[in-house]
Amino acid sequence: MTAPPPSRRVEALDVLRGIAILGSLGTNIWLFTDPAGPSSGPNPPPYDSFPHGVEAFLSFLANGKFIALLTVMFGIGLEIQYRSARRRGTGWPGRYLWRATLLFAEGLVHYVLIFEFDVLMGYAVASVVVAFLVGRTLQTINTWMYAAGGLHTALVLALAAIAQGPPANRTSRPDLFSAGSYLDQVQDRIDLWYVYRAESILMLPMAVTLFLVGIRLWRAGVLIDDHVGAALRKRLTVAGLGIGLPLNFAATLLQQNNLISRYLLAPVVAVGILAMVTTIVLRMSGAPGLLRRGVTALGRTALTGYILQNLLASILCYGWGLGLALTLAGSRPWWTIAAWALLSAALMAFAALWLRRFGRGPVELFWDWAQRAPFSAGRKAATRTAPLG
Repeated sequence: MTAPPPSRRVEALDVLRGIAILGSLGTNIWLFTDPAGPSSGPNPPPYDSFPHGVEAFLSFLANGKFIALLTVMFGIGLEIQYRSARRRGTGWPGRYLWRATLLFAEGLVHYVLIFEFDVLMGYAVASVVVAFLVGRTLQTINTWMYAAGGLHTALVLALAAIAQGPPANRTSRPDLFSAGSYLDQVQDRIDLWYVYRAESILMLPMAVTLFLVGIRLWRAGVLIDDHVGAALRKRLTVAGLGIGLPLNFAATLLQQNNLISRYLLAPVVAVGILAMVTTIVLRMSGAPGLLRRGVTALGRTALTGYILQNLLASILCYGWGLGLALTLAGSRPWWTIAAWALLSAALMAFAALWLRRFGRGPVELFWDWAQRAPFSAGRKAATRTAPLG
């Protein structure tokens, strides 16, 4: 089976990226709206009261699934870039290594200045590994996919066996996010980098695995509207949502430290979400409505949306901003739900309005310029020094 034609934009990809961004906000919003901030970790409360039950269930729905979906989508994007390079006849990985370097630098800035649990740095490292695999044989890709997946599974099971309860407060001071200044938080991220970056290191084998899963799914035609793609999507939906989701919920109830649920079973559910959403998009007809246009626009500006959501949530919740995490601490989970809805609407509205004027998001435009700049400068220099014919 072949991938969709290169000249045709695949709407399902944009919708899936948009959903992944909104879903990752659905995970992180519980951290932002906690007075303890990201130091509280991605662990939902027990089901010991109605408000806690609502929070725990909503946290379960988002936890790990959409960051895994975003990771699979990144793998699909890497495959598309590889195919584009081959069509142009340019070397691979070649310029992609510079692209990965920029992604790492962008993730580093995002981590230091905005958010403790940035994923871009880990994506950059994993993408370099996968960039050298994407052009290899199917057997080689499968071998690396199973090996990385096996390593990730072993690490998670080992940590789940020795971990006792949720992690302790990770910051240097308990009131950092409710009363600390912006520069205090920046300094905390610098001082405790080995604590906040531990998850990204743990997720490297998972990222490699899911990148390769994305490549395999694209090549298998999961996004193609034909009988083969439909059959594949049906199997993935059953496996991910019919089997993976109940197991994910059971693991969430049984595992207080949340490791197996977040890092092993959530990616299975993510593949089911990918298949289900693609099926829905392919069956849609007529002009898209307001929500679909907003999600699609956000998917087309996913990198901007990912960074912007964390910046806006910080301003809304932290002490150096509006400080609503502490002010409305007694109103969880209801105000957290409202904050997610408000930020989601703002992200989609911004993306839709921006794309009326520009073809890419603001971060994507800067990144595209930075990616091309060294090579454009090299061509100009070569032109100036070339002998006259």
